[in-house]
Amino acid sequence: MVVVPGGWHDGSMLNLRQLQDQGLQDLAPEDVLALAQQMLAHIQQQEREIKLKDVKIEKITFELARLKAWKFGAKTEAMSAEQRRLFEETLAEDEASLQAQLQQAKGEPSVEDNIRSKRKPRRQPLPAHLRRVEHHHEPEDTHCPTPGCGRTMVRVGEDVSERLDIVPAEFFVHRHIYGKWACRCCQRLVQEPVEPQIIDGGLPAAGLVAHTLISRFVDHLPYYRQETINARSGVHTPRSTLAAWSGRAGAALEPLYEAHKRFVLAARVLHADETPVAMLDPGAGKTKRAYVWAYSRGAFDPLPGVIYDFCTGRSAQYPIAFLGGTSEDGNERCWQGTLVRDEYAAYDSVLQAYPGRKAAGCLAHARRRYDELLRNQGSSTVAPEALRRIAQIYRLERELATLSSEQRLARRHSDTKPLWEQLHAWLQLERSRVPDGSITAKALDYSLKNWPALTQHLLDGEVSVDNNSLENLIRPWALGRKAWLFAGSELAGQRAAVVMSLVQSAKLQGHDPWAYLNDVLTRLPTHLNSRIDELLPHNWRPAR
Repeated sequence: MVVVPGGWHDGSMLNLRQLQDQGLQDLAPEDVLALAQQMLAHIQQQEREIKLKDVKIEKITFELARLKAWKFGAKTEAMSAEQRRLFEETLAEDEASLQAQLQQAKGEPSVEDNIRSKRKPRRQPLPAHLRRVEHHHEPEDTHCPTPGCGRTMVRVGEDVSERLDIVPAEFFVHRHIYGKWACRCCQRLVQEPVEPQIIDGGLPAAGLVAHTLISRFVDHLPYYRQETINARSGVHTPRSTLAAWSGRAGAALEPLYEAHKRFVLAARVLHADETPVAMLDPGAGKTKRAYVWAYSRGAFDPLPGVIYDFCTGRSAQYPIAFLGGTSEDGNERCWQGTLVRDEYAAYDSVLQAYPGRKAAGCLAHARRRYDELLRNQGSSTVAPEALRRIAQIYRLERELATLSSEQRLARRHSDTKPLWEQLHAWLQLERSRVPDGSITAKALDYSLKNWPALTQHLLDGEVSVDNNSLENLIRPWALGRKAWLFAGSELAGQRAAVVMSLVQSAKLQGHDPWAYLNDVLTRLPTHLNSRIDELLPHNWRPAR
């Protein structure tokens, strides 16, 4: 853009860089006023960013102080051996994660860089029997870059750094050899810079960090078991070290998690459900109940995706905050569309929190009422007939799964809707025959009361008849509960939600979870934040 006296030709804002060359004398009074307003807006924006940054630093510093208080508090003595082990691992994860976030907020170098500047860390040498893969880093041009010289430089040495990596069932070592090239005339030394890593200055390569995360959050192996497994290959990885790696990797994946959240909530049809998870309360020396809320794109969506939100409660405030509200940058982002859910009362508040949200019920939940009725009252004729009618609907829905939204809606109107109308008339008839308060009446009332939500799919071909697709995506948390019993802290639960959201979504896209995480963790240190969507599971392509 070119700034001209008396205004600017294209109607956009003043070009400040060009203005420095041109000076203020060529500007008309109205241009000077516009420039002042532009500079004031820029200053106000900077003040808001500084304030948000200070608030974030204060919050992280408080969390670190609370961690230290828990770590050295007397009440930790009341924990069992299993609780203490998980608590110590979680502390290592949380501390590494918070330190990484604090350094990012302050713009400081990594923890390892600070440590290396004070003392050289003592590490056990990597086993000599491990396969070595050498990577040579040499300058493209070995002529002296000093102006006026240009002589050929002589290789005078090299620096070698080793990073431990893994492919499934095999540890190996990356040898990064950085050649040193010097000009004898100019005393000039040239060497390739060190490639940035997900854990700068640390021992593990991205593949090993990914393996640790997959073992923890997909295979549900506690760190003490991973330590034992790694020891069989002669590799010493203390559980506290594994926990610290996971903590730093979880912090690095958070921007990707936020981008994935935006992708999932961009869907017009959304499934929602929640499941309880025990969480350790170190202040009380026991566990308390927390919840994982899960949200996934519609069952018929061509780009599936799921995201988890770890919360300390089950009230409506958690899904309301997740699906809508004001973000840190002040922009209003509220999801609107059709929500497929069960009849938990909290979802009513979620639907009422923002206009344009519609409720869709879950036929599977209604069916379970009759299944329970059949098991408890085998002689009842209502339960078998209800299950038979619902089975007819499900048979037709399975046939419609591969159709387009428009075709599915047309077939529902012609084939499925009559079955629903017959079911509704039959339910009303049977309800008039049974006494109030009976088990059979409660099963019938559940279907009749929620009839508009149960039949919402008859109005929208993209809406599923039930919430089973999301319930299947919650199953990994149920499997995890049996392995690790409880989450070590709220931060640990949030970190698990970050990793599992990305990994489970990658599996939905047909990706190998280790291959996905390995590539993402390799590329993240140098990947532009403006292009973060390229690393989302539905967009990801392996780096060539």
